[in-house]
Amino acid sequence: MNATTIGLDIAKNVFQVHGVDRAGKTVLRKQLKRKEVLAFFANLPVALVGIEACAGAHYWARELIKLGHAVRLISPQFVKPYVKGNKNDANDAEAICEAVGRPNMRFVPLKSPEQQDVQMLHRVRQSLVKERTAVANQTRGLLGEYGIVIGQGLSQVRQRLPEILEDAENGLSASARAVFAEGYQRLVALDRQVQEYEAKLQAIYRRSAACQKLGTIPGVGPITATAMAAALGDGKNFENGRQVSAWLGMVPRQESSGGKPRLLGISKRGDAYLRTLLIHGGRSVVKAAAGKDDVQSRWINDLVKRRNANIAAVAVANKNARTMWALLTRDEVYRAPLNKAA
Repeated sequence: MNATTIGLDIAKNVFQVHGVDRAGKTVLRKQLKRKEVLAFFANLPVALVGIEACAGAHYWARELIKLGHAVRLISPQFVKPYVKGNKNDANDAEAICEAVGRPNMRFVPLKSPEQQDVQMLHRVRQSLVKERTAVANQTRGLLGEYGIVIGQGLSQVRQRLPEILEDAENGLSASARAVFAEGYQRLVALDRQVQEYEAKLQAIYRRSAACQKLGTIPGVGPITATAMAAALGDGKNFENGRQVSAWLGMVPRQESSGGKPRLLGISKRGDAYLRTLLIHGGRSVVKAAAGKDDVQSRWINDLVKRRNANIAAVAVANKNARTMWALLTRDEVYRAPLNKAA
């Protein structure tokens, strides 16, 4: 058995292996238990191993690299076209083996444990923010059933809810007051948890020279800088900045045919969380550019006049993503655009 290319379909307990030799002939089909995987690959000659980018993929990739194998992570959407027949573990492993050998295949950057730690903090913080928003919206809706209206925004709920609970003449029953008091305590607890995770991310930002470089870009703060640094790493998995913006889904979708280009809205591929952070940062830059006369502000204001503020915000986010890739890969510092006269 001399498998040069291997497809590994990972799961919780049962793993499937499919290997081919240099001629593309199948020489390996095997099912493994979780505890058998590392011992099995330790006894194999060095090979190219493909793994679908899913839960646990980065861990297994790091472990197989330690054994000397070359490991590539593939997005599931690029594996699906190679599945022949019905979906099962054996066919999935064969499809991964076929996909990893394609010369133009796109691969997912491998994350280090440190990058995964930062991404974990961001994911937990994101879930807490969503839960806090849900509690505020639910409280606002339930109060509306009693004829009490609160304006939109978390600050309105935080400010008005204690006043409503203290008002004895607003018609709320004792049981309703108890429910709303519990909701307010949940909001306070969630606020505290979000602040704790933001403090952890701030500490990471202060310790990281790369994050601090990214934080000098207008529209990029500690949250965005740490998230992008964790996602990009050193950035060398991308050939240029445009690949980064395309990876984040901030380039136009295409429906071109017959030599007639047709560009639509942004593709929205990739990580929605990163894209959201960048576009929100872009909105702040667009808002701050109003009334200014430097090079970037003139470009933004002209874009707002020709199109609209939302398109300008996405354009700024796209530009910031490319700039961050350049700073990470070239080890440079951010330099603001200069006036032509200068």
